Amino acid sequence: MNRYGLMRAIALATLPLLLVACMETAPRAGDTSAAPQAGAAAGPSFGNASPTAGSSTSAKANAAADAAAYQEVPYKNARKRGPALIVIPGEIKSNNASFTQRFLPNNIADFAELELSQANFPVLERSNLGPLLNEISLAYNLGNVASARKTMRMGKLKSTKWIVKFDILKAEQIAENKKGFDGRAVGGLISQLSGSRGGAAAGTVVGSVKTGDATGVWLIGMRYKIMNANTTEQVAQGYKELKMEVGATTTSVMGVSESAKGGVGLDTMVQRLVQTAVWDIDAKYK
Repeated sequence: MNRYGLMRAIALATLPLLLVACMETAPRAGDTSAAPQAGAAAGPSFGNASPTAGSSTSAKANAAADAAAYQEVPYKNARKRGPALIVIPGEIKSNNASFTQRFLPNNIADFAELELSQANFPVLERSNLGPLLNEISLAYNLGNVASARKTMRMGKLKSTKWIVKFDILKAEQIAENKKGFDGRAVGGLISQLSGSRGGAAAGTVVGSVKTGDATGVWLIGMRYKIMNANTTEQVAQGYKELKMEVGATTTSVMGVSESAKGGVGLDTMVQRLVQTAVWDIDAKYK
């Protein structure tokens, strides 16, 4: 039997088995009750339209993104309702251009409103205050008791107990480290000393090797301040500092290269600092 005949015979012999397997594993048309329940429990899911979906590069990039994704914080006293409060925009006192160009005090206050609400603090959102927000911020930043009391007598503001602000005091890259290997010099030496085709080939391979690693570490510090809504006096304050690492690595051998770059971004670091500060407020001052 020639090769074509043999392949045809194998295909005909395995076809019934494949049909049986497909019939057994395919979902039954009438059995659809479990699918919607599973989807409802897990929440919405979306496909991946990337042309590299399922590849090793996709898996590594997604793993890094998962580590940096937003995570809800289980606040210690979340079941206990906290005092009604307003978050006013804080100050960014860092002179780092990369940070100040990206962030405004309102961005930080947005994160704070979200997390304080999840910790079960009644938050009167800044968007509902309109022009009053500027008056409130000015009064409490200057410690103007008369102006603060006058403002807090209006409408919904009467129930407010605290004024809270979050300031960025530090944002700086404090360390950077790089290392790498370039195999050209070693490869050339191997080729010269070997005196054989095998040695020359080995020298070529070694000479094509290039690796590099670079890591930078940032320190970002945030202060929170709680003020009495009626007196402008400070109720409490605290300071939290987190470390952010950003890295990149590259490898190239015989024209085959691999590289990766990532780390937690500044947006995520600010949000995590707010979460850390809110956890402190929830645990200590409710």
